[in-house]
Amino acid sequence: MPFTARFADGRLFAAPLGKIVCVGRNYAEHARELNNPVPSAPLLFIKPASAAVALETPLEAQFARGEVHFETELALLIGKPLTAATPDQAARAVAGLGLALDLTLRDVQSRLKEKGHPWEIAKAFDGACPLSAFAPVRGEVDWQALHFSLDIDGERRQSGDTGDMLFAIPELLAEMSRHFTLEPGDVVLTGTPAGVGVLPRGAELRLQLAGGAGHGGVEAVTRTAA
Repeated sequence: MPFTARFADGRLFAAPLGKIVCVGRNYAEHARELNNPVPSAPLLFIKPASAAVALETPLEAQFARGEVHFETELALLIGKPLTAATPDQAARAVAGLGLALDLTLRDVQSRLKEKGHPWEIAKAFDGACPLSAFAPVRGEVDWQALHFSLDIDGERRQSGDTGDMLFAIPELLAEMSRHFTLEPGDVVLTGTPAGVGVLPRGAELRLQLAGGAGHGGVEAVTRTAA
């Protein structure tokens, strides 16, 4: 059955989930922690809809593929078509704000990058994108004032502020729309802050999103398999 994005009030979005468009290294400290250069333009890649799972579902199948790293990201649900959009048009096309885990097979990714090969299998496998419910956007959002976090077994592991992004959300969406038409039901992942690491087994994960006004906030709790 196709995955459909959910709103925090239980409603399903009108269209099934489409593609998941992602940006790499959108926080300078994250680029540095992995010894990667800080980019001068957005590094874009896509996960298929088949990568999405509900965040609240216990995270099990991913461990069969080897060591998995977590990357916590702000997720945007697209509500209107965007092609070569302006930043203002792009910002007004966001229907919901949520949270995601961009799960990464880091060793697989590193080996593929060393060979100059594509690394989709390290980022786009089934279950590679757990998604929370989305808070509906109601009114103006301060895109520079959103805050999100990940706690694992009660310990803060990642904390992100959209004001620290290298490429701010309206401009990032506009740039994405120059290359890929964004359609209702698509989801955009906006990059992860520093603090990524190995996803532990048998752990509780708590993700939270607040700030920025124009939405009701998001909180999601899940567990990993023992």
